[in-house]
Amino acid sequence: MFSITLIAMGKLKEKFYLSAAAEYEKRLSGYCEFKLLELPEVRLPDNPSPAEIQAGLEKEAELIFSKIPKGAWFCVLTPEGKLLSSEALAAKIGEVKLSGKSSACFLIGSSFGMSPRVKEKADFKLSMSPMTFPHHLARIMVLEQLYRAESIQAGSKYHK
Repeated sequence: MFSITLIAMGKLKEKFYLSAAAEYEKRLSGYCEFKLLELPEVRLPDNPSPAEIQAGLEKEAELIFSKIPKGAWFCVLTPEGKLLSSEALAAKIGEVKLSGKSSACFLIGSSFGMSPRVKEKADFKLSMSPMTFPHHLARIMVLEQLYRAESIQAGSKYHK
């Protein structure tokens, strides 16, 4: 069975986000082996300097690199990534499966983004929108789109 890992920097706290995330994780498990990894964001001062932000992102990068499943196709969610429709995302994941990869890993960075080294390591850079979303909402949106992509591939009626 294909495996999908979602690495998310930071923890969900609000009940409604936790409930939505749990629902999509449950739905995804019907199509793939799904794993969510919540990694801690590096604590920064209230008004961090660019150097402090960069140092924090580098510390996060090391943790992220240690958690990407070996051999997984790696996709980062970043504003400069490519915009895809739900159907195109489903097709992209389908291509990954056909390429012989047995797993995919998606990353939602911290509130300051992610180290350029992490973006360079990515097999694909995906943008959800030119708009800015709270990271907690973005996680729910990614989970829903992963579920939608899997349901499109399976030919279910979820995607209309």
